[in-house]
Parts: sequence; structure tokens; C-alpha cells
Amino acid sequence: MKALNTKTPYFFIAPALLLLGLFSLFPIVVALVISFTDISLESLGDWSSIRFVGLENYLEVFKDPIFMKSLFNTLFYVIIGVPLVIICSLAIALLINFGKARIFRAFRVIFYMPSITNVVAVAVVWSYLYNPQLGLFNYVLNFLHLPSVPWLTDPTMSKVSLIALAVWRGVGVNMIIFLAALQGIPKTYYEAAQLDGATNWKQLTKITIPLLRYAIFFVSITTMIGWLQFFEEPLVMTKGGPLDSTTSVALFIYRNGFQLSNFGYAAAGSFILFIAIIVITLLQFRLQKKEVDY
Repeated sequence: MKALNTKTPYFFIAPALLLLGLFSLFPIVVALVISFTDISLESLGDWSSIRFVGLENYLEVFKDPIFMKSLFNTLFYVIIGVPLVIICSLAIALLINFGKARIFRAFRVIFYMPSITNVVAVAVVWSYLYNPQLGLFNYVLNFLHLPSVPWLTDPTMSKVSLIALAVWRGVGVNMIIFLAALQGIPKTYYEAAQLDGATNWKQLTKITIPLLRYAIFFVSITTMIGWLQFFEEPLVMTKGGPLDSTTSVALFIYRNGFQLSNFGYAAAGSFILFIAIIVITLLQFRLQKKEVDY
């Protein structure tokens, strides 16, 4: 009976572990094996023609100028987009949490709605808004006697335009996380600070931000991983153009794997991205651990 009780938890988690292994771990292992071969769509009919090429795919990926450009574009997205999402979502959460008017309750739904809206549908709508001739944004600029902006046709402006859309979509989920963390802070801290004459800025920097440390860490991790896999917006809105200026690493992998059918080459690129995500995440955990130790 005792042995049965010790094995019971494993029966409950077995279905989840089976699904995880079948649909997550097994494909990862297969992709790793594929990354060391020259498998393509043509070779699927003749398995004997598939060659083991070792690290050749990885070396070729790093020599590919489009991959290096996509790597730069992804870093640009991460460096600009991640801080914007965190700052905007935290600011909105603070506004909703400390706002007294009832309208702030409706803001939760207003800011959360973009996050649960289909990204492809949103990207198509924003493509029309960014249209240089018929788009709403340029219409408003012209109405104010300002020149039109090449939102999706200029190499730099196109990246900024995609970041604006992604920030608009990404604020909602993080806002909910920050809002939940804010509501978990005891009100007595603020009451004591007010009795001591602390200003709103002092309360924010000495009470709110330090107590949100773990929420900020969690949001930064998840947001960073999401932006490193930035894919849907450039695929739908710009196809990676103009001149590959919006091509992300994830879009580079998609092109080579599903459009050019170079499966081994694409798998090598995907594992480079996978390793980059793991390394950056571990660095963030290490930095967080040092802050806690101090």
C-alpha cells in the first residue's frame, strides 16, 4: 500500500510528461539531428542521398549575410522593444492601480484586448493604417500639415513601425501581471510612508519598485524570450523587407525551412537561436541572483 502511494503522483503527471516528450522534447532531438545533415525537400524521396555534414550548416549560417542582418535586426527589436513594453505596462498598471475614477477599471479591458486578438488580423489592419497613400496615420499627419512617413518602406522606419505594433500588443499581459503584483503590496507600507512625509516619487522608488522586483524579473524574462522569437509581424506586414531590414532570426529560419526547403540549414539556425535564448536567460537569472545576494 505504501509503494502504491509513492507511485500515485507519477500516474497523474504521466500524461503531461508523455505529451511534453512527444510534442516538445522529441521534435527538439529530431531537429538537432537534422541540423547536422543536408536534408531538403528533394532528398525526402531518397533517404540514401542525405549526407551527414557535421558543423557545416552552422558555419554556413554564420557566413550568411542575411542571417547576420537578421541577427542585428533581432537585437534592435529586443533592445528597443523589451524596455518599452516593460515601462509602458508598468506605467499603465500603476495608473490603473492607484487611479480613483471608475474609468480606470475599464482601462484593464481596453489595454488587455490587443493581447488576446489574433496577431495576423491585427497585423493586416495595421498594414492598412501604415499604408503610405490610404493609411490613417499619414492622413492625420497630412491633416496637420506634416509630411507623410514611409512607415513600411524605409529600412529604419519599418523596424520602428513593427516595434510600435508589437509594444501595443504586448502591454496587456504584462500589465495584468504588474497589476496583480501591485495589489499584493500591503497598503500599510504606503500609509506609514505618508505619515513620514514621503512624496509619491519616494513611495514609488522606495516601496513599489523594490517590492515589484520579482514581477519585473519574470516579465523581463518572458518578454525577452518573446522578442527574440519575433516573427508574425514582419512576416505578415513586410515579408522581411525592405532589403531584409525587418527580417528577424525566426523569419530567416522560416524562409529557409518552409520556403526554400533547406531543412538542415534552417534547423542549424533554429538551434543557434535556441542557444542564444538559453544563454541570455541564464545571464538574467545570474544577475537576479547577485542582486538578491546583495
